Amino acid sequence: MDTTIQISKELLGKLALMKMHEKESYESIIWDLIEDRMEFSKETLKNIEKSEEEIKAGKTISLEDIKKNCKRK
Repeated sequence: MDTTIQISKELLGKLALMKMHEKESYESIIWDLIEDRMEFSKETLKNIEKSEEEIKAGKTISLEDIKKNCKRK
């Protein structure tokens, strides 16, 4: 069963800007937003945990160092 929702013109404008192509439905955009907020996969959680451990251990490179290395090449 379909239903209608009310949204502000401002929100409608923001949803319209998110369209990847003209015929993309607002429902599709809303589903994409919901999926982005859903629980992370186990693999993603492991990667986050690993990254946090590397940060705590000081195994990171600063953005400034990355920029310096890029300029040298």
